[in-house]
Amino acid sequence: MKKVTFTALLLVCILLSSSLFEVSMARSETVFCASKCARRCSKAGMKDRCMRFCGICCTKCKCVPSGTYGNKHECPCYRDMKNSKGKPKCP
Repeated sequence: MKKVTFTALLLVCILLSSSLFEVSMARSETVFCASKCARRCSKAGMKDRCMRFCGICCTKCKCVPSGTYGNKHECPCYRDMKNSKGKPKCP
């Protein structure tokens, strides 16, 4: 009986710790994307639009090319994302 209780308790602890890890990873990813996209969109004419699409691309690709324009070769996923019309999605 003690072994079953201990095993169940251990399993619950593992599940709780993994869910907390995912939450902390999501927060750090959001901060990462926000800072990288702010730098990428700093000279954009429509910053709110640039930030929105950059955030979407960053969340999916987990990278943002350096600089305010170009350098998309640094992040192939970011470079290759297309919108519904077949044009580049990421700024």
